[in-house]
Amino acid sequence: MSVQSRIAGFLARLLSALAMAWVAGVYGADLSESETVLLVARPEFRDPIYGETILIARPIGQGRHVGFILNKPTQISLADAFPGHGPSKTVPGPIYLGGPAEVDAVFALVASHDSPGRGSIQLSPDVFLVIAADTVDHVIEFEAERARFFAGAVVWQPGELNEELRRGAWYVLDPEPDLVLPRKTDGMWQQLVQRAELRENGI
Repeated sequence: MSVQSRIAGFLARLLSALAMAWVAGVYGADLSESETVLLVARPEFRDPIYGETILIARPIGQGRHVGFILNKPTQISLADAFPGHGPSKTVPGPIYLGGPAEVDAVFALVASHDSPGRGSIQLSPDVFLVIAADTVDHVIEFEAERARFFAGAVVWQPGELNEELRRGAWYVLDPEPDLVLPRKTDGMWQQLVQRAELRENGI
């Protein structure tokens, strides 16, 4: 199987699962089965990939979840990744490492109340995930100032994220837009750990 066909298959499955999960949430599934959350790695969660990370995560049905690491900028820009694509050359800032799955695919998170287009899923009232390549291109051209771009994703198999939560790997916070798409991510993990610890202590 070629890289392109493998990525296309992954994106199709992901979009289908996200769409089904979103419909379930709209029509009254339990909130815990449909809500998007912000995950903050606890200091004791020492992992070469996920240590000191912040993720946005959403259920996709059958105990599975998908998410993106929010605070791991790479040294690669859109211009580096797409040298033949003119609009990519005008987008400042790096591509972020979204996770270890399908790192050849580029996704976008967009701060918006309205859908950016085909292949977009609303993660929260103010944030959309864009999966479809042509819509990612559209975001690069017309909405880059409201977006962040990610290579790869995090995929939890059935029960994996719940088990990590039971082990105490993550703090769970609400996915406020300024936390999902902050201007800068330097020091953000430390700030959110402090916020989460204060909340746990009732302060």
